[in-house]
Amino acid sequence: MASAPQVAFFSPFGAAFGVDLGACLQRVVDSGWYVLGPQVREFETAFARYVGVRHAVGVANGTDALTLALRALGIQPGQRVLTVANAGCYSSTAMAQVGADPGWVDVDPARLTMAPEALAAALAEGRVAAVIVTHLYGQMADMPRLTALCQAAGVPLIEDCAQAHGAALHGRCAGAWGTLACFSFYPTKNLGALGDGGAVLTDDAALAERLRALRQYGWTRKYEVGLPGGGNSRLDELQAAVLLAKLPHLEAANAERRAIAAGYSAAFAGLPLDCPPPPGPDHAMHLYVVRTPHRAALQAHLAAHGVASDIHYPLADHRQPVRAAQPLPHLPVTEAACAEVLSLPCYPGLTAPQGARVIEVVRQFFAAA
Repeated sequence: MASAPQVAFFSPFGAAFGVDLGACLQRVVDSGWYVLGPQVREFETAFARYVGVRHAVGVANGTDALTLALRALGIQPGQRVLTVANAGCYSSTAMAQVGADPGWVDVDPARLTMAPEALAAALAEGRVAAVIVTHLYGQMADMPRLTALCQAAGVPLIEDCAQAHGAALHGRCAGAWGTLACFSFYPTKNLGALGDGGAVLTDDAALAERLRALRQYGWTRKYEVGLPGGGNSRLDELQAAVLLAKLPHLEAANAERRAIAAGYSAAFAGLPLDCPPPPGPDHAMHLYVVRTPHRAALQAHLAAHGVASDIHYPLADHRQPVRAAQPLPHLPVTEAACAEVLSLPCYPGLTAPQGARVIEVVRQFFAAA
């Protein structure tokens, strides 16, 4: 009898989209240009066009993208920046890099993205220099309402699109709503490189010019530092070549993710398990995240039957040990979500038998409960 298939949480082979990665790398080696060369420029142009904005600035990783976005906006130490606390601490890390004061906003119980009502209350308190909105798990936040609130308050909005490559709401892509938008190209992302990479997108030519200077020491021309807060954060040619080759396949890969998610949700109907919203265009299905008060037992059951899983994210930003001495904000929806979320395998290349195995093992758990 054939053994049941083992199911990994992520497959680097599926994420390659069938692209000849060796040819991408050879093209860069043959060119002899490895940093901020033609591949980066071509990818920046193609990615900006894909998202529907004028400028994309390649940087070293997604966290740098957030940090440089804050610096480009001129955020100063002590200024208050609003964000959510259930998205892995990446925005909070960027704030710490510039010395900003984090203000955490609770999330919507259905999307687990920033709740417009909570943002409105936080903005009403005043003293807000910027807002970072995360499109969590690939699900776009309620951008029409969140954008309108920020515009009315005169506060710039930064989109964290690290998990939402290719998601679109009302025909407008993630990354085309805010003053600035930040992407990560970490290998597990919907559009992933062979290592770290990131980008900041904007329609504002002046901000794009500041970002290009900030990613390279603050140079306004070579060897002349004209902007404070610059660093060394450049997307290299190897990563750009891979991303450029994979970009045309992103829509098909996202469709595959949505099909897997739809199969899961149909199979889990009737179980005492909260599943993601139906996978439409506004959800790139970076992660398929369920909620259950029996998370630890379900995760142990999955592992015992060869199915990998993960938790995104178990510890809210304001609960991180580094902030142990700080007062705790009132974030009841965030706290409840962090105690219950569990991510199941969902990625291009997941085979039909593997998907069926995930479904079988989850259903077994609740049948025995």
